[in-house]
Amino acid sequence: MRRSPLVGPGSELPAQTAIDTGSGAVTTLRLICDPALIVDPPAVIAAIEAACADLDPAGQRAAAVAVLRDVQKQGRSTIAEAFARAPFDARGMTRAYTYLTDTLVRSTMHVATQLLHPKPNPTEGERLSVIGVGGYGRGEMAPFSDVDLLFLIPYKATAWSESVIESMLYILWDLKLKVGHATRSIADCVRLGTEDYTIQTALLEQRFIIGDTGLAAELHDTLARELFSAKGRAFIEAKLEERDNRHLKQGERYVVEPNVKEGKGGLRDLHSLFWIAKFIYEVENIADLVDKGVFRPDEFETFRAAEEFLWAVRGHLHLLTGRATEQLTFDMQVQVAQALGYNDTAGRRAVEVFMQAYFRHATAVGDLTRIFLTGLEAIHLKAEPLLERIFRRRPRIRKGYEVVHNRISITDEAEFLSDKLNLLRIFEEALRTGMLIHPDAMRLIKANLNLIDDSMRHEPEARRIFHDLLLKHGNPERALRRMNELGVLSAFIPEFEPIVAMMQFNMYHSYTVDEHTIQCIANLARIERGELEEELPIASSILQRGVNRKVLYIALLLHDIGKGRPEDHSILGAKIVRKVAPRLGLKPDEVDTVEWLVRYHLLMSDMAQKRDIADPRTVRDFAKAVRTVKRLELLCVLTVCDIRGVGPNTWNNWKAVLIRGLYNQTERALETGLEDLNRANRGAEAKKTLREALKDWPRKALQTETGRHYDPYWQGLHVTAHVAFAELLRDIGEDVVRIDLHPDDDRDATRACFVMPDHPGIFSRLAGALALVGANVVDARSYTTKDGYVTDAFWIQDADGNAYEAGRLPRLRQVIEKTLRGEVVAREALKSRDKVKKREKAFRVPTHITFDNEGSEIYTIIEVDTRDRPGLLYDLARTLADSNVYIANAVIATYGEQVVDTFYVKDMFGLKYYSESKQRTLEKRLRQAITEGVERAQD
Repeated sequence: MRRSPLVGPGSELPAQTAIDTGSGAVTTLRLICDPALIVDPPAVIAAIEAACADLDPAGQRAAAVAVLRDVQKQGRSTIAEAFARAPFDARGMTRAYTYLTDTLVRSTMHVATQLLHPKPNPTEGERLSVIGVGGYGRGEMAPFSDVDLLFLIPYKATAWSESVIESMLYILWDLKLKVGHATRSIADCVRLGTEDYTIQTALLEQRFIIGDTGLAAELHDTLARELFSAKGRAFIEAKLEERDNRHLKQGERYVVEPNVKEGKGGLRDLHSLFWIAKFIYEVENIADLVDKGVFRPDEFETFRAAEEFLWAVRGHLHLLTGRATEQLTFDMQVQVAQALGYNDTAGRRAVEVFMQAYFRHATAVGDLTRIFLTGLEAIHLKAEPLLERIFRRRPRIRKGYEVVHNRISITDEAEFLSDKLNLLRIFEEALRTGMLIHPDAMRLIKANLNLIDDSMRHEPEARRIFHDLLLKHGNPERALRRMNELGVLSAFIPEFEPIVAMMQFNMYHSYTVDEHTIQCIANLARIERGELEEELPIASSILQRGVNRKVLYIALLLHDIGKGRPEDHSILGAKIVRKVAPRLGLKPDEVDTVEWLVRYHLLMSDMAQKRDIADPRTVRDFAKAVRTVKRLELLCVLTVCDIRGVGPNTWNNWKAVLIRGLYNQTERALETGLEDLNRANRGAEAKKTLREALKDWPRKALQTETGRHYDPYWQGLHVTAHVAFAELLRDIGEDVVRIDLHPDDDRDATRACFVMPDHPGIFSRLAGALALVGANVVDARSYTTKDGYVTDAFWIQDADGNAYEAGRLPRLRQVIEKTLRGEVVAREALKSRDKVKKREKAFRVPTHITFDNEGSEIYTIIEVDTRDRPGLLYDLARTLADSNVYIANAVIATYGEQVVDTFYVKDMFGLKYYSESKQRTLEKRLRQAITEGVERAQD
């Protein structure tokens, strides 16, 4: 095999000679700007010679480093400026950095061999050749890529070659280059390459830089003959295993902070294709695979576009961070999008447009990988999966299909395409048989999406097939994901296309919108299969009793279809449903239900997480909105699937308890009547339950306890909290503070109960104390007894969203007690801790503050929707306390970097805040507290 000195995967340029003589042949390839503007190699050598004249070796090395440092700085600056002007010219950028690095390495070799260790007549054993390997050998370098060098010697190192290599490395290190290096003979290369596939891969991309050309040519020929002449099956399996392990470590393709180099659909996947292609097909670049029949011209163009895009992203990422950064973190996404020239559009930020392009390219890389691996199977170079080799019993396949390498393939392409419905039927056949679709069939489908036209979308049989894909086979997410990747889903439902690969730029959603939708449907299918019965008893029982499954699946499929536009996505989504649902064959009453579910798909989640579900008015308002038990059941299941589909760790026991509680209360209200929802009934039941729990208490003590609290106390807490407060209040004296910290395992939280004499601002002081220990408050309730004590209950979680371990509770108690005694001033102590992390600073979270006097019978509800940070609740509570606002309870809902703090409040006279002027004054103070906190957090 002949290997080019520079051309890498995807290059459309012809291969160069196999051995670069060091004459600057690399400059014949197009760089991002005129090579003379980057560096003039002869002028560099002349400058070094002049600077080193009449100096001793130590002085010569220092002088050479100074010259090369200036050359490096000037060259890097020139390339960066050119890249800023042409931000997508990744190929020119990578070649330019390679060209600059080649000049630095060659100049360093000149210094070492001509100035520091001159040897006019080296012996045969003192020959030395410098070879670039890995990415540097391939000629693809990002701004801060490693420089991987092979110092090639004939036999074993001599004193002279060791001195030259050592001097070269020191100079290169002085230039702050990250150099990977090895000194080997040709025999070493063959032996080690045979033993280690990583070394073999690096050698596959070897490129002569400078030194003895005969030695380099001998290496090239020997490797081709002794290392790269095998069939390659073991090499392929090693590369694929390496890829699978990398994907397992990095996560799925839709991870919202992807690794551009190592992630699924990233550059390393393209490199893997190139390595295998070079080894097996003996090609110099991916374009040659078109001639080999592995890729079609349009697929090669997809490869080229994906590679150019990913390299451009990586190049800007390196330049913006000033180091070899591969992770596209949230803060860097914004900066890279700006560097690439993306702009905000209606309803979407530039970063979201950029990341949608990123994920679409990553998906394309996955498609190309499947196609390529199929070609390897066809020539029997890729082994079948182990399980498929063991269990060879295959299901019977329907007419028109055949099994090729354990995948469904198409027997006659023309016949298949003669009936456009086959573009849907093949997915049903795959679900029915449990088999994968052959990539050749996928290519055929993708190339003929134009057959899925409006007439096909309205055909009853097309609707039937689509409904069966969702409802019949038990794992609809498998079909939907493959249909989505191939473009079939968007072709069949064109309204779905805008949300394909659409990223939501926040820390709450772990997936793109289309993948989130598929995850939601996967959750619904799991519930139906009975896999989550213990974890989700309510949703499981609803589905066991029976609901309109078609309505539920279609509602989940369409619930976020309105995202990415300026209009509220729930309202827009409901409008889209009016158009899409009838086309999918739903009856008028089913269309109405799906429209309602999409319009209000956030209602139950918002009510449960942002409102006090112990307040009868909350349940009454929700029940009035839902109106029927049937809708309640559908909305409950949809809500559970929606929350679970946000990310792997979004659903927890806290949310489960809230959703379950709201569902149970609303179901009872709808069945028995809304009049049952009143404070008196709840209070009587709660007192009766407490008496049963405290049977061993003296009657007088029990009467004191049940008589000292106002009605809201009885309706707002569970009996376990009532028991805890009863124990804390029993025989309490003046100026006594009592604390009970108890794990609430059912809610994944720690319940912190406080009892002390009532005085203004105690709620904010407690919030400050909890913020100091890094506790996240998820719920808080504050009540005053008739005899002058305050009973405050906070539910808190640690940084990982779990209850505090028992061993951490003493420290928690200690800090709280110090804060309450005034030994620690939360406001001052929080200044150094209330910081926003660097990667989170790019998020925009506008502040919205609303006042609601209808949502509760006795309280004004103040909802503050803003950017989350550790000291926020304390700042808000302190501001309200300073304004003489009584906080009855606070409900905290966190969505990544966004938080909604809801306060149930009264004024100092026990009245609601009806006055608009008082509301405006309070809002102004709250906004000021938020602004000051943000400024402090950004410092």
